[in-house]
Amino acid sequence: MDTRAIIAKVRRQQTPTSEELSWFANGLANMTVSDAQAGAFAMAVCLNGLSDAGRVALTTGMRDSGDVLTWDFDGPVLDKHSTGGVGDCVSLILAPALAACGVYVPMISGRGLGHTGGTLDKLEAIPGLSTSVTEAKLRRIVGRVGCAIVSATGSIAPADKRLYAIRDVTATVDSMDLITASILAKKLAAGLGGLVLDVKAGSGAFMKTVDEAEALARALVGTANGAGCNTAALVTDMNTPLAPALGNAVEVAVCMEVLSGNIAAAPRLYELSIALGARVLALHGEDEKRAKARLEKAITSGDAMVKFADMVAALGGPPDMADDWRTHLPKAAVTGDVQAADDGYISAINGEALGLAVVAMGGGRQVETDPINPAVGLSDMVNVGDKISRGDALCMIHAADDDAAEAAAQAVRAAITIGDAPDAMPLIISRVDP
Repeated sequence: MDTRAIIAKVRRQQTPTSEELSWFANGLANMTVSDAQAGAFAMAVCLNGLSDAGRVALTTGMRDSGDVLTWDFDGPVLDKHSTGGVGDCVSLILAPALAACGVYVPMISGRGLGHTGGTLDKLEAIPGLSTSVTEAKLRRIVGRVGCAIVSATGSIAPADKRLYAIRDVTATVDSMDLITASILAKKLAAGLGGLVLDVKAGSGAFMKTVDEAEALARALVGTANGAGCNTAALVTDMNTPLAPALGNAVEVAVCMEVLSGNIAAAPRLYELSIALGARVLALHGEDEKRAKARLEKAITSGDAMVKFADMVAALGGPPDMADDWRTHLPKAAVTGDVQAADDGYISAINGEALGLAVVAMGGGRQVETDPINPAVGLSDMVNVGDKISRGDALCMIHAADDDAAEAAAQAVRAAITIGDAPDAMPLIISRVDP
């Protein structure tokens, strides 16, 4: 094997063999591939792409560059992954709902990226909770509770961790092949029996158009199935925040309302959680309509809340989260409504701008080392299509001080367009099946 020969093949629009790509991934993990060579490889892939077989080989090579978990449970091991959006806290509802249905969910999640919030950051808004656990602790929690939402250990897909850092500084992040391999390497290392993907399209997503999102969904589904994991995807609308909140504690609060049975608190969030859960259960062989009914019962009966509270306690959070969650979540020093300046309909929302406004308030990171203020954010958000009058609240701001609140209010007004009634967009745009 020769690193330069592998790079040269990609540069000449040839696909390296699966053995070569596996060897290259191991070289990323054990440092025998230099930073310069990794950067050259990433640029070659970004410019020329890989074949379908090459994408599968790179993904499995990065998956196998570290630990690959195996499980011995009396039920299926399933998971979900989202490509990222604003107000997207599905994981906090879906993982415990699946666990209440007898599924085991070892959910390896990420932190905030750009304008999108991170599942781990949201969970860690709960006092005392830590998502950094050993593999042994992950196994204990999943075995006892049925679900655990945690960060990847250093031994999970180390090739991806190194290549991602190099892509970030070499302008090679936006490669379909490298995005696909990066997402799936970590997920498949969790030893899943099935995976459902939520690929988002719209102003609050990384993929702004439906065509882009569907292309990514097809790449992800084809690659994951080629790597041996039964996988399907839903392409979903992200032109309006999924939940009526953006931030960490405020999104947890919405999830707690839903898990408490208050579906009206976030109907779109509830609908998508049920749809994704039913799809992944159907991958395991269950009738999709029956799976939907089981998931709905898991939430409305309170069984999912019990699972969530048990997971929180196992991760170091308060033991009474199910009964007393309002007292545990941090609260911002300054709150206030942003009022509409005109009558009309909410015709458009720039979700990316809203996400960046939350980041600027301290709810996300400008650089990797930035601390997060879990209390700040936006709640009670309007949706695209809502009819409003002048003076009505567009949202409530939760800020650390008056200056931050005013800056956020200006950003919210600029991000929300009031005009004629827009055309309705379905929440679930399309499906990509195995």
